[in-house]
This record gives sequence, structure tokens and C-alpha cells, in this order.
Amino acid sequence: MQEKDGKYIFGVVKISEKGQIVIPKEARKTYNLQAGDALLLVGDKNGMALMKTEIFSDFVGQVMEDLNP
Repeated sequence: MQEKDGKYIFGVVKISEKGQIVIPKEARKTYNLQAGDALLLVGDKNGMALMKTEIFSDFVGQVMEDLNP
């Protein structure tokens, strides 16, 4: 794992024939990922990223609060 300014490189993963990837152990440890956790896959034309759904839910909750003063 390489880290600089809170940004990480955990290595290369391959997609299986079933479309699955293995999240490296150091990434699971860094982000406290456990078996059964739900992840949201987001992306744009440049790439994609995974995030825990509760982090996204918290973000949406904050946006909704800001919209309803």
C-alpha cells in the first residue's frame, strides 16, 4: 500500500469471470470493511469508485437538511 496526503494505492485487482473483484486486505482494514457491508459504485467517464452506503446516506441526509431550512 502506498499513501500520500490521505490518498492510497492498494494495488491492482482483476475481475473474475463472474464479474467479482477482491478488495485487498489493507484496503479492507483501512476502511473497516466487513463481509456483508454494502458498497455503492459510482463513476463518470474517467473512472469509478466504491464507498460504504452509510457514508453516502449521511451525505444525502446533510444535503436534504440544507434544502429544508
